Amino acid sequence: QVQLVESGGGLVQPGGSLRLSCAASGSIFSINAMGWYRQAPGKERELVATVTRGGSTNYANSVKGRFTISRDNAKNTVYLQMNSLKPEDTAVYYCNADIQGSWHEVSISRWGQGTQVTVSS
Repeated sequence: QVQLVESGGGLVQPGGSLRLSCAASGSIFSINAMGWYRQAPGKERELVATVTRGGSTNYANSVKGRFTISRDNAKNTVYLQMNSLKPEDTAVYYCNADIQGSWHEVSISRWGQGTQVTVSS
């Protein structure tokens, strides 16, 4: 059974920083793309940032220049460094990873349980 476990959310003042982590565990042969998504109350889930196994990144326009995604392939972990946080960044942040359980299986998109980020004074 594959699990994605997120950590690092919390309450922060506008202009502050947080670092989210997401570790994958279980039966893992390979992890392809990893990413972060977020969902604010009353809104649809949206992409925040993704990173390929080779390190290529993609960001939502709303977070470019403020957020940085990175990964440690040896630890099956993806990170999201969030700086200059704004109230509109408040949301539940979800980790996502395309995981291949064994050499003969196709990749399956997996989700973490989500971690709350609240930006407020």
